[in-house]
Amino acid sequence: MSVKDVIKNSVLQSALYDNSLSSGVYTTIVVDMLVALLIGYIIYRIYKRFFSGVVYSRSFAVTLIGMTALTCMVTLAISTNIVISLGMVGALSIVRYRTAIKEPLDIMYLFWAITEGITIGASMYVLAAIGMVIMLVIIIGMSRMKERKNAYVCILHYSGDDAKEAVLSEFKTYVHSVKSIIEKDDSTEMTVQIDMKKDDGISGRLKTISGVRDVTLIQYNGDYHG
Repeated sequence: MSVKDVIKNSVLQSALYDNSLSSGVYTTIVVDMLVALLIGYIIYRIYKRFFSGVVYSRSFAVTLIGMTALTCMVTLAISTNIVISLGMVGALSIVRYRTAIKEPLDIMYLFWAITEGITIGASMYVLAAIGMVIMLVIIIGMSRMKERKNAYVCILHYSGDDAKEAVLSEFKTYVHSVKSIIEKDDSTEMTVQIDMKKDDGISGRLKTISGVRDVTLIQYNGDYHG
């Protein structure tokens, strides 16, 4: 069968020529959409549970549910015949999304919702379930790895070489790296990255060192390079 015959048969079998839908088709559509909504809600709950960014966006989280359902609906539409698929591609090609995604992991969740919607729309429930399990294992693994070690940024001002030696001696018990030292007229500003599970009172110990004027300790949850 040539490409011309395939296109002709697709046109003749499209909804333009046959407006009747069997009960089996209706059942498939309803089941796929309900499963897509369920999977989208599960992705939403996983995103909410394991979110580790700076500001949680509820609107983006709810978008994951809608994205799964809408992608499933598009897949159901283009899977009928080649005519509808070509028209859908042409219609979607003019859409431009300009919303900036600040968290890199949000892109993963967005593509996760899209791929789940595609597989469910194609009635590949086993593939969708396997994808859910694999992604859940990856997310749980990443969250546990992050919980083992937290990054803290310590900014302190001190005066004198003795204070500097005492401060560096206090940092020796941690995995740390000095990021910057700014010399001023009467004081020095030092920025140090510390890796530790939790704050064990290091800021208080640093404050008691003679010559240290102030200490600021900030927990950093984002990506960093040592």
